[in-house]
Amino acid sequence: MTAVGPIAYAGEPGAFAEDAALAVEGVAPRLAVPGFGEVFAAVDAGRAELGVVPIENLVNGTVREILDLLVAHDLRIVGEVVVPVRLCLAALPGQSVEEIERVYSHVQALGQAEAFLRSRPWTLLSTYNTAGSGKLIADRGERRAAAVLSPRAAAQYGLEILVDEIGDVAGNRTRFLVLGPRTVEPLPAPAGAPRRTTLVFGVRNEPGTLLAALRAFAEEGVNLSRLESRPSRERPWEYVFFADADADAGEAECIRALEALRSVATSVRVFGSYARAEG
Repeated sequence: MTAVGPIAYAGEPGAFAEDAALAVEGVAPRLAVPGFGEVFAAVDAGRAELGVVPIENLVNGTVREILDLLVAHDLRIVGEVVVPVRLCLAALPGQSVEEIERVYSHVQALGQAEAFLRSRPWTLLSTYNTAGSGKLIADRGERRAAAVLSPRAAAQYGLEILVDEIGDVAGNRTRFLVLGPRTVEPLPAPAGAPRRTTLVFGVRNEPGTLLAALRAFAEEGVNLSRLESRPSRERPWEYVFFADADADAGEAECIRALEALRSVATSVRVFGSYARAEG
């Protein structure tokens, strides 16, 4: 597809989120905004046609802030992309690893390179974005400081790679959701591509209610590949459940499963059905 308007992402040029935007449509203009909430707001306001936000990482799991933002905004999930996460340690040119005292990065990236970072007595400082940590060092001309970021972002800000491939897990990657207004159709996909439906539901705080909700999918043979609880924010100590169903909401089995779910749940909201990304 060719996006008419820009694709919003959180962070600076060179961020993994920009890689996700490029994977959606490489020739579309991109809109960098400070944070995840601003991505949702940009799509809400029509300043961006689409937005990309990380939903889960192979090492650190779910980005829970995104779950809360999905509930707070009336947007549709129209697709997903999977971005490889390759991390390096980079600093202003002419320094060695032994000279580094401080390391900056997003908390997720610091967690994804924890084993390497804890091998030395560095001070670890959290920033709002991986690429932003490199920009911060470059803008300040800050020596004795390094950033954990992608090699592409390091080059973007004129940093020199001190150590490459510092991630804890080889083949690490992050799944990004592609968001659009309710009027936007799902991104095109090859015929027969497997589908995913993301939804949230609530149940009464009584024995057996969650089991009944899950049985609605099991009896129709619809697999739930992810299930996660979050506080409902309506009543103390009550929760809602986010789920990924391996089916399209328009398929007969999924239609029946959702109907059965609505009969036992206190609320059901489908965020969208879309093609599952490879990887």
